[in-house]
Amino acid sequence: MTLFRPRHRQECLCRLCHTGWAVQRSAAQFRAWPSHTAHDVLGSGSDGRRRVIIEGVSPQVDQGRFPAKRTVGDVVAVEADIFADGHDVLAAVMLWRPASESRFTEVRMLPLPNDRWHAELKVEQLGFYYFTFEAWVDHFLTWHRDLAKRAEAKQSDLDVQLRIGLQMIRVASTRSEGRDLKRLEHYAGVIESDQEIEDKVHDLASHELQELMWQHGERRFVTRFEREMPIEVDRRKAAFSTWYELFPRSASPDPDRHGTFLDVEKQVPRLAKMGFDVLYLPPIHPIGSAHRKGRNNRVAAEKEDAGSPWAIGSAEGGHTSIHAQLGTMEDFDRLVKAAQSHGVEIALDVAFQASPDHPYVRDHADWFQKRPDGTIQYAENPPKKYQDIFPFSFENEWWKDLWEELRDVFRFWLGHGVRIFRVDNPHTKPLPFWDWVLREVKSDFPDVIFLAEAFTRPKIMYRLAKAGFSQSYTYFAWRNT
Repeated sequence: MTLFRPRHRQECLCRLCHTGWAVQRSAAQFRAWPSHTAHDVLGSGSDGRRRVIIEGVSPQVDQGRFPAKRTVGDVVAVEADIFADGHDVLAAVMLWRPASESRFTEVRMLPLPNDRWHAELKVEQLGFYYFTFEAWVDHFLTWHRDLAKRAEAKQSDLDVQLRIGLQMIRVASTRSEGRDLKRLEHYAGVIESDQEIEDKVHDLASHELQELMWQHGERRFVTRFEREMPIEVDRRKAAFSTWYELFPRSASPDPDRHGTFLDVEKQVPRLAKMGFDVLYLPPIHPIGSAHRKGRNNRVAAEKEDAGSPWAIGSAEGGHTSIHAQLGTMEDFDRLVKAAQSHGVEIALDVAFQASPDHPYVRDHADWFQKRPDGTIQYAENPPKKYQDIFPFSFENEWWKDLWEELRDVFRFWLGHGVRIFRVDNPHTKPLPFWDWVLREVKSDFPDVIFLAEAFTRPKIMYRLAKAGFSQSYTYFAWRNT
């Protein structure tokens, strides 16, 4: 690419060349660009008379592939770059709807400097909202603005200009009724009256007339933004909450007795008084005995060692069962209600992995990765080994069945009043799975909150947030690179 200065201004009339410089590209470079003809536009079904361009939309995440996030009660600033050729006055509206409704509500947008337009949307219910835009050249407002300029300049064709405005007011009258119709007929009468032209112009310089024409004027060649942009609305607690972690088996006042849900229930008033509004319980399920770890991750467990709560599953059940020493399902339900009475919610740990004794291993062995010797691969993060845990293989032939089963784990506990989940190591499970399962769950339970226990790289952390996690752990305190 080379620069050249045109020898004669007549060679090019564009403003770029008048500044003294233009750009010259080789023929090969021009051939590399896509060629668009009028036939391309006509064949696409688009209307070339739609002159307004809409772009630069906010809020948006990846051009609307993922929802922006807000909480109930937020006022969302919705903006876009909206412009067209020439000097005509534009008009624009933001259209919005909750996911539960098919009809849009219209909000008039206000222009900001530099072709930026603004509207506000107050989100007042949980779930998803959608918004988009429409914009058009407003020929009446253009006429109204220019009429005042023509009158100030004392131009001689004001009578013709008034008749142009009369045509637009007459069209609007056919689209109105009641008081609006009467007022529009009044302004049409002003134009048709015997008043002096200056008096007519004065009477037409009315804010009321502009508002009437906004409501009933003809909108022609409207540009509609090509997609509906999503906003996910969470509870306020998704934006800020205070968590207390407590191992139920350690909640017993007697150091020689295993703690229970009843023991945890007695702790709730104290936690609430300290200001905590979430009580997080690590896994409460049966713990496997095969390859059970001892204290401090010792490979050999002593007889009295309870094992890691994250080694989920035994002959007594798996992810939808409760460790017998903690109590019964009725005890758990009672704990949930007791906590709620003190303004505290139970957050449950969900760890998608299994001990060698989990019923999944017996009934769905193909959900796990097998080594050449026929044994199932246990969890590793070399050099660390976790022989008491089997990770799921999400690349197996029956992955759809696995996805649905794990979704139903969430649904089970939602049925017992849990609305907050701390998800263990979500960054070690496929991101497409989280895209699907979180949307599946939130479609039925929009008040659910997911926290990602993910100590990983920033881009994966952000992708988990886009998938639907509302909160995460911070790992910046541990970063040293």
